[in-house]
Amino acid sequence: MSEHLDLGKLDDSGLRKVRSVEEFCRRYRLNQEEHVRLTRLFGHFASEQELLMNARRPPVFR
Repeated sequence: MSEHLDLGKLDDSGLRKVRSVEEFCRRYRLNQEEHVRLTRLFGHFASEQELLMNARRPPVFR
């Protein structure tokens, strides 16, 4: 069963906000290679959801 969702009633969690790829990489401490990859993939701006789903960050071990 499906139902219609009214976009006006959905919670605006901020994931639809458009962010600068450069600012996003700086905020999440991504290296230069990842910055270049994301810029090639999206251009200079993308939604925060797209950036979060496509960013690769190596694991940080103690």
